[in-house]
Amino acid sequence: MAGLKFRALQERFAIYRLAADAPIPDWAISGDFVSVTRTLDELSIVCPIDNIPPDQKPELVWVALKLEGPFAFAETGILASFIGPLAAGGIPIFAVSTFDTDYVLVWEQDFVKALEILQTSGHILLTG
Repeated sequence: MAGLKFRALQERFAIYRLAADAPIPDWAISGDFVSVTRTLDELSIVCPIDNIPPDQKPELVWVALKLEGPFAFAETGILASFIGPLAAGGIPIFAVSTFDTDYVLVWEQDFVKALEILQTSGHILLTG
């Protein structure tokens, strides 16, 4: 698969876990990129870290990498081709998929190394 085009979102993000039956907090749903997923086991929230109440700030800060889609549902291996090199390089990720594209979040402390790994693997960082 040819190198994928991607960009880093400017905001920094938090990944937050609440009980499965918890209400969705108001702070969780504002921002240009948020993801709220409820399952039988949990309520997972990805939102700008600035949204999180000061007394609940998580230890980890994440950077979101947006793959430049849209990608057809029939295309296979897109996400794997992007996260495979990160896994081989020991970079933990958190992936969020939407109808049109994928977002891969990496720890802020691993951001520079992640960019190097992705670009060395043939992926193209878009700026601006």
